[in-house]
Amino acid sequence: MKNIIFIAPPAAGKGTQSDLLVKKYGYNHISMGDLLRKEASEKSEIGKEVDEVIKSGNLVTDEMILKLTDKALETIEEPYIFDGFPRNMSQAKILEEALIRFNKAKPITIYLDVSKEEAFKRGTGRLNCPTCGKIYHKHLDEVKPKTEWICDDCKVDLVSRNDDSEKAFTVRYENYIEKTLPLLDYFKNKGELYVIENPMFPMETFAKIEAIIK
Repeated sequence: MKNIIFIAPPAAGKGTQSDLLVKKYGYNHISMGDLLRKEASEKSEIGKEVDEVIKSGNLVTDEMILKLTDKALETIEEPYIFDGFPRNMSQAKILEEALIRFNKAKPITIYLDVSKEEAFKRGTGRLNCPTCGKIYHKHLDEVKPKTEWICDDCKVDLVSRNDDSEKAFTVRYENYIEKTLPLLDYFKNKGELYVIENPMFPMETFAKIEAIIK
């Protein structure tokens, strides 16, 4: 199986597709957002700084990204998924150098091409399980919880993330357009880019991803 980088607007379905790949093919999922939230939850000095950045919707420093990338690659087995990373050209270089240091195979890049309107609808209605991390949605029938505001698996109350407020989501989307979108040409020129247009339904999108990784 090919290693994967997912690039997409906020709330485009990177986490959902990563979960499907983990369950069916045993992928190791490296979510930079999850790593940052874990750091923030530990209430260290660095964690407090990260927490403020996450709430604002802005990006953390490359220095922090480098530390978390090395920490993840040091222990992770292949195949792996990078979800939400890299987010700019500087981070792409950090990842390339880290892959060489830890002798990991290069990933392909899969771009989930979701419109701004669709991403906004998904992002501001998203719900998360604080126990297992599973993602649900208030408005999308295919990913609604069976019982309102309750995780299907853990039976605990679902929560909305701080960075899914309308204000924070707008900042995140603007950062994506300015800093992440230019990566598409970078990976395209390397012959490593695959595009899935308008990925509306999770299982249809998953079938397209399966065709790529096989």
